[in-house]
Amino acid sequence: MSNSMIPSSQQPDLVQFPVAPQVRNMRALPAQAKHHFQEGIVRLQSGDAAGAVAAFSQSLEHAPEFSEGHVFLGIAHSLTYNIYPAIDHLEEAGRLDPDSFAAHYTLAQLNFKLRTPQKGYEEAKHALRCVQTLEQRKLLTQLLKEERERERNGIARPSFTKTFSTRALVFAGSALAATIIFVMAHMR
Repeated sequence: MSNSMIPSSQQPDLVQFPVAPQVRNMRALPAQAKHHFQEGIVRLQSGDAAGAVAAFSQSLEHAPEFSEGHVFLGIAHSLTYNIYPAIDHLEEAGRLDPDSFAAHYTLAQLNFKLRTPQKGYEEAKHALRCVQTLEQRKLLTQLLKEERERERNGIARPSFTKTFSTRALVFAGSALAATIIFVMAHMR
C-alpha cells in the first residue's frame, strides 16, 4: 500500500526528531548544496517527505561529505518508507562524523521502530558518547525508556545471533543424510 493511500492521520512516522540536529558546517558548503539543503528542510517541515528526499539528494550531489545532509536524507527516506536507503544514509552520516549525536540517535530510533533492538542499543551507545547537551541526554534517556517498556510489554523476538554448536550441526546433518537414504531406499 503506498504512502498516499493511507490517510495522513493514520500514517506512522518511522523517525521523529523533536529537536533539529545542529548543522555545524553550513559555511563550508557550496551555494547550491546550501540552497537544496534549505529547500529540503522546508519541504520536510511542510510534510512533503518525497520532495525533501529529492532536495536533500541534490544537496548531497554538490557536497557528498556533508554528514548532516545524510542525516536529513535518512530521515526523509524513513518517512517515505524507504528503509534501506534511510539506514544507508544514517550509517554514512555516522561514518563521516563519528561524533554526530543526530546520526546515531536517529539510527537507534529507526532500529528500535524496526524491532531490531540489538542494533538500536549499539547506536544508542554511540549516541551516548556524542551527547553534548542536557536536552540530548534527555532525548536518549526517553528513547531507551520507551524501548525497555516495549520489550517488557511485547513478544520476545529471537535475535538469531547465536551460532549453532558443532554437536547440533552434526546431528542435523546425520538426520538429513538418514532421511535421504530412507527415501532413496523406498523409491526402488
